[in-house]
Amino acid sequence: MAIEDGVRAMDEGMTTDFRGRMDYGDYLALDELLSAQHPISDHHDEPLFIIQHQTTELWLKLALHELRAVRSYLEADDVRRARKGLARVKHVFHTITDQWSVLATLTPSEYTEFRGVLGNASGFQSHQYRAVEFVLGNKDERVLRVFEARPHAHDLLAAELEAPTVYDAFLRHLARAGHPVPEHVLHRDVRRAWVQEDALVPVYKAIYEDTAAHWAEYATCEDLVDLEDAVQLWRFRHLRTVQRTIGFKPGTGGSSGVGFLRRALDLTFFPELYAVRTQIGT
Repeated sequence: MAIEDGVRAMDEGMTTDFRGRMDYGDYLALDELLSAQHPISDHHDEPLFIIQHQTTELWLKLALHELRAVRSYLEADDVRRARKGLARVKHVFHTITDQWSVLATLTPSEYTEFRGVLGNASGFQSHQYRAVEFVLGNKDERVLRVFEARPHAHDLLAAELEAPTVYDAFLRHLARAGHPVPEHVLHRDVRRAWVQEDALVPVYKAIYEDTAAHWAEYATCEDLVDLEDAVQLWRFRHLRTVQRTIGFKPGTGGSSGVGFLRRALDLTFFPELYAVRTQIGT
């Protein structure tokens, strides 16, 4: 665009008449999107709280979309596309981690003025976040009870409970590539949460100590570690934002609040990829 009299002029070829044509707002359904914020109070800061959580849910929708694709790519031994998806999800979590800094501008005094209107609504009830945890291996069938009043959310989680995780898909890919993944690991009950399998540590040790021969596997292992670190940083930033806003009060959904969030930091999706670091070079 040229500058004329201090005003940026539009190019001659730019479309300006959108009668009967799809425009930016149509494509993004902006009328629906921007009218989806419904504060219950008249407090100035409630829109911040709503928009923070709504945008996080949009990013989680993308993360779940990408993780399902990563699982499919690994099942097809398409490691290059799987790695691209893992990188994208890592950056999604970096983005929603940075978003906590915006919510952290909400002071305890400000939040107290409208917190009561939330009732029992809580981030614990995010079915998309639970689905992301399920697809990464942190499964808990008891969580489904929370969503019995929302059939779509319940069915989505029930499907992920029955499905292999991204880690299951990766381990099966390693087995097809000739790595000695134990049979009981390959045929485990995928409905159960992943727990550390020490028999996998020697498998990873061989990969990490001969990266030239196993570069794709090694690089994908590091992608998984990058992703786990990104999720853990999100969890930690969540905890710190909650602590600075409500201290050690119980959560709106009935949880212990900060204590509940702190216990999540002990959860790990790919424990053997951390355990192997002690063994490399020994």
